[in-house]
Amino acid sequence: MRFFWTFFWTFLLVQMLSYVVSSMTPGAKFDFLPGAYVSVAVTILIFIATAVIPKEPVENH
Repeated sequence: MRFFWTFFWTFLLVQMLSYVVSSMTPGAKFDFLPGAYVSVAVTILIFIATAVIPKEPVENH
């Protein structure tokens, strides 16, 4: 379930960012597919980052 929700929120946020950036750029139009591809890539990067970060507690700060 965590995979679904991570992709869901990443998809929504990337699509929103894509829409806002295309609206602010003169002559650009919103396109759905590049945002979808980027959201898949960002989701994969999020899962890779969480797998690489150690989960052990820190002994000394």
